[in-house]
Amino acid sequence: MCIQSFEQADRLPIEKVFKDPVHDYVHVRHKLILDLIDTKEFQRLRRIKQLGTAQFTFHGAEHSRFSHSLGVYEVTRRIVDMFERNYSDSWDCSMRLVTLCAALLHDVGHGPFSHTFEKIFNTDHEALTTDIILSDQTEVNAVLKRVSHDFPNQVASVITKEHPNPQVVQLISSQIDADRMDYLQRDAFFTGATYGAFDLSRILRVIRPYPQGIAFQYQGMHAVEDYIVSRFQMYMQVYFHPASRGMEVTLDRLLYRAKQLCRADKLHPTFELLDPFFQEKPSLSDYLKLDDGVLQTAITLWTDSDDAYLSELSKMFLNRKPLKSVIYEKGRDEQIVEELRVIVGKLTYDPDLFTQTNSSSDLPYDYKLKNKTPIHLMQSDGTLVELSEVSSIVRTLSGHLHGDHRLYVPKEFLEAHPTNISVFQEEYDAFQRHIVNGAVVNTQDKENEETHDY
Repeated sequence: MCIQSFEQADRLPIEKVFKDPVHDYVHVRHKLILDLIDTKEFQRLRRIKQLGTAQFTFHGAEHSRFSHSLGVYEVTRRIVDMFERNYSDSWDCSMRLVTLCAALLHDVGHGPFSHTFEKIFNTDHEALTTDIILSDQTEVNAVLKRVSHDFPNQVASVITKEHPNPQVVQLISSQIDADRMDYLQRDAFFTGATYGAFDLSRILRVIRPYPQGIAFQYQGMHAVEDYIVSRFQMYMQVYFHPASRGMEVTLDRLLYRAKQLCRADKLHPTFELLDPFFQEKPSLSDYLKLDDGVLQTAITLWTDSDDAYLSELSKMFLNRKPLKSVIYEKGRDEQIVEELRVIVGKLTYDPDLFTQTNSSSDLPYDYKLKNKTPIHLMQSDGTLVELSEVSSIVRTLSGHLHGDHRLYVPKEFLEAHPTNISVFQEEYDAFQRHIVNGAVVNTQDKENEETHDY
């Protein structure tokens, strides 16, 4: 059976809807999509929060990767429906099913606190997404094979950006794709960060296919500008929030310590579900057993660890007592940062566990990088113009990394009046000599500033 014939036979007699706080309703018209949602691999996403440690900063950010994945599917469905209605001469209607499946499954490989977990245990959620799609041991693969034996490979090729149809790839992964359109709106809604909102309905009206990909009608330029600015604001104010990053660093250090102890056969209590990851030999089955609850259970057990460092870091994470930060300038302040780490280490803190540098940066839009697809506007005569050529707002944000570099340390070193100051007065004073207005400075520069302060 060809894909088009399967698609017609696969239609539900009555569409299924999921009530959604961002898109109102998510509409499912194919049994294949409904069956993918019901697989155990996809249902696991209910137990993984979309924003990881951001929940400790924005208490409303309790939404899951499950809801985001449904949202990406819904945005993609609306675009594909519109393409089929208005641009059937430019859009291959046989691409509908592979596009919708890729949209739904694009994040199925994410794990608990995904980015921190990946750093410590050398996993890759994108590679794991394709593994889940292609493995004959998964329910997802079995459902996809109902279309054809090769259909899982077609879906995976969209995720890896190797699918021959650039329109399909760009709808799922580009500088303005269904993934970003959903997570910006969804994350803004649940964090309460209203500056992350943009006119999604307008963007969905002006998006259109052309042979080399997707473009936007010229008259929709301001809606696209709004999207770029909203993305910039969300990264600066939400995704790069220093408190969320402090919790990430705390989690990073406690997992690193647990891994150290396990490899030395000194981890007590042990946690069987994580053992394959400590040894860096996990199977796909091992990975699919993990979710936020599993990892938090391990951390709860480690609060009673006989290793003082692991116990303390676990308590800090569970009770939201993160490491605190100061900004430093990369390429200038590394020597001072190292001196500050040494000062922290003079107390009972291990500087490898209780200090950490963290850099976060984002490129809101770039038209120069070879691996980035520029955003094109389609003029009335059908010619294309790259967005930053006609938008001064986007041109200002383009091509420049935005973010900062931070040193995270125990909070006592940054408090104005630590309760136990008498215990470490000398170290506290030595540390504070390098800090002005929450940033690292050269001691001589600080002395000169204080001398001329009148």
